[in-house]
Parts: sequence; C-alpha cells; structure tokens
Amino acid sequence: MSNPSLSVDAAAALSAPGARRGHYRWVICALLFFAATINYVDRQVISILKPTLQAEFGWSEIDYGDIIFTFQLAYACGLLLAGRMMDWLGAKRGFAIAIVVWSIAAMAHAEAAVFGPGFAAMLAIVGLTYSGSVAGFMFARLALGVGESGNFPAAIKVVAEWFPKRERALATGIFNSGTNVGVLLAAFIVPVVTLHFGWYWAFIATGALGFVWLLLWLPWYGHPESHARVGAAELAYIRSDPPDAAVRIPWRALLPHRQTWAFAIAKFLTDPIWWLYLFWIPDFLHRNYGINLSTIGPPLVAIYLAADVGSIGGGWLSSALIKRGWTVNRGRKTAMLVCALAVVPIPLASHATNLWFAVLLVSIAAAAHQGWSANLFTLVSDTFPRQAVGSVVGLGGTAGAIGGMLIAKVTGHILEATGSYVPVFIIAASAYLVALAIVQALMPRLEPVTLRHR
Repeated sequence: MSNPSLSVDAAAALSAPGARRGHYRWVICALLFFAATINYVDRQVISILKPTLQAEFGWSEIDYGDIIFTFQLAYACGLLLAGRMMDWLGAKRGFAIAIVVWSIAAMAHAEAAVFGPGFAAMLAIVGLTYSGSVAGFMFARLALGVGESGNFPAAIKVVAEWFPKRERALATGIFNSGTNVGVLLAAFIVPVVTLHFGWYWAFIATGALGFVWLLLWLPWYGHPESHARVGAAELAYIRSDPPDAAVRIPWRALLPHRQTWAFAIAKFLTDPIWWLYLFWIPDFLHRNYGINLSTIGPPLVAIYLAADVGSIGGGWLSSALIKRGWTVNRGRKTAMLVCALAVVPIPLASHATNLWFAVLLVSIAAAAHQGWSANLFTLVSDTFPRQAVGSVVGLGGTAGAIGGMLIAKVTGHILEATGSYVPVFIIAASAYLVALAIVQALMPRLEPVTLRHR
C-alpha cells in the first residue's frame, strides 16, 4: 500500500526495483549523541572538582554559586540567539563554531587563576569584588555557557534535516540520552585524570574531546541532497513527508497564550532542580558522606543510570495510560503527578545515615525529574502547531535557565549560612507539585492553540 504523504519522485525512488534504503542518517544521529555527551562532560567537570578547587583557592559557597550563576546567565542568553544563528550559518558551520567555542572555554578553566586577576580588576570597576581565581572561573563559565547553548538548537535542526517526522522523536531521544552518558563519563574521567595528573589536566583532557568530535563532524556531515553517502532511496525516505509551510511564528504571537506561560513557568520552577543535581550533588556526597575523587564514581553512575530509566519510564507511563483509554490530558498529567510525588522524599537524603540510602533517594528524584521533563515537553506538541513548537520550547528553555541562575544564588547563600542541604532539598521536593498546580490552573484541558501570524 502506498504512502499518500510521499511525493511522486520519492515514491518512485523507494519503489524502484532493487532500491535499498541506506542508514547514513543514523551515523549523523551518532555524531549528535557524542556531541551531547561531550557537552555534559564539559559542564559537569567543575561540580566533581568543587571540593578540590575550594580547598585550593579558598572559595566560599557564595563564590561557587556565583561561578555557576555566570554559566546559567550565559546559557540563558545564548538560547535566545542560538537557534537563529544556526538558521543563518547552517547546521554544519553553526555546530562547528559552537563546539569550538565551548571546547576552548572548557580548556580555559585550567588557566583561570592565571588570567583571572585581570577580570577581577574589571569587575571591581563596577563594584563587584572577587578573587582572581573566582573571576577567572566566572569568565570561563561565561564562555562555556555561550558555546554550549548552541548544542540543542543545532541538534534539533540536524534531526529536522536528516529524518522524516516518523523517526524524529526516536532520533531526538537517542541523541538526548547522551546528556546522562556525559555525566557518567565525567564521573570516570575526571577523578582518574585528577588523581594521576592534577585538576589542571582534567579540564584540558575533557575540553579536548570537542576537537576530536570536530575531526569527524567536518568530513562526515553535509546536507542530505548533496551527500555522497546518501543514496536515492534514503534521500527519498528522508524527504518523504510533505514539506512544512514556510511560516515564521514571532514570539509576540506566542506570549498571549496561557499554554506558553504554563510551559515556561513549569520550566522555570523545575529545570533549576536538575541543575542543582548536576552542580551540587557531588558536593553533597562529599560533605555528608566523605565521598572523594576516588569514590565518587559509583554513586554518580547509580544516580544517572536511574535518570536514564526515568526519562524512558516517564514517557512510557503516559503513553501506556493513553493506550488504556485515558484522555491525553489525564494521562500526561497523571504521569507528571507520579513524578512530582516521587521527588517529595528527597529531604530525607540529608538525614540519611547510610550513603546508599541517600543515593537511592537522589536517584529516584533524578529519575522523576527526567520523567517529568519528558511529559512536560510533550505538552507543547500536544497543544501547539508544529511550526511553533521550537519557539515555545526555546522560550521555556530560557525560563528554565533563568531559574537555574536563581537556584545557583540561593543554594550558595543557604549553604554558606547553614552548611545544610535540608532547605535546598525542601525546595526541590515542593517545586514539581507547585509547577503541576500552575499547569493545571492554566491548562485544565489540553486545548489546541490557534496562532495568528503574518
């Protein structure tokens, strides 16, 4: 039976005698997976080295919070511009520039204490007083945030260019799983390199991974229509969907809709909790259980393997409920409620006397966040036309990054004042239930949005 969505030329190519559909698009997907892995390795290094760097440079908790705040600020601003930059430069050049910027920035952390005094003097002019090391790491994190903000907009653009709609969710899920793999890889690489060669080389070694990726990206990537490794049958399959309408949805057309605000507010409240896990859990384990560089690996592996399971399980749960006859509205929100409730016990981790019981509670919370996030993203495609999904997700991502900036400040001040993670984990425990209540208030039903555009 023919597919009515195929063009005449595509159908002819796919049905030609001996036509054999290629699989080069999955090579491209593998490149995206490794880029996401490297992206998260580079952003995770500083959290694993936090106790080491604090001991060497005498940072306060507020100093560390300000360093993380700077990354979040740059990341939030970068997300607003990265998508348009990728459209302007094209995925090949745009992605290459992004990874060069963040790889140089990642390696620059190693020399932050050297060039930092100059930036400390510049900050002092506007009344901000920091030590040379803090100012240097803030500048390196600023550059890292700018570069890393290009990863996901570029990857989504590549998926749209290389995959038909029926495979895009799978391809996106595959490359996005690289984020958790990156955290796991950092847990192995950073302690080994630091213990044998010092923290300086941990930043150099992980930052250099981006240039290895670039050696594969530049010769292997190209547009499907002109790529030597893409045959007629695979190209026909990639282009088998009807072309999307060339419609540009301005942000001002999205802002009046409560669905936009529901998504953005939920991201603002819950994305910071994921940043909290990324940047502070190694310190929590060190502070409460004496975990050091030689023993940090197994707990982090357990936490982020659980996060991978949660990402898949959260999406599976809502899909399973809908297949049982539940409405999409009820299925999605029930899955989100289950995830929100699973985070509630995390404050008990601060009082746990057993390391692995604390790791279990954090693992459940991390898995719940990923399950929550999978369903939250799906709410956008449930309610907005496909031409607007990217813009809404971009706005929500910016809101989440702004929330990440705030959690960096709040956590630093709380730890400096109390030395305890209890207040921080109480914030984490309540954030999802508050966000779900707001989503329900703004979106009691998942009604499709009708946009007016020029």
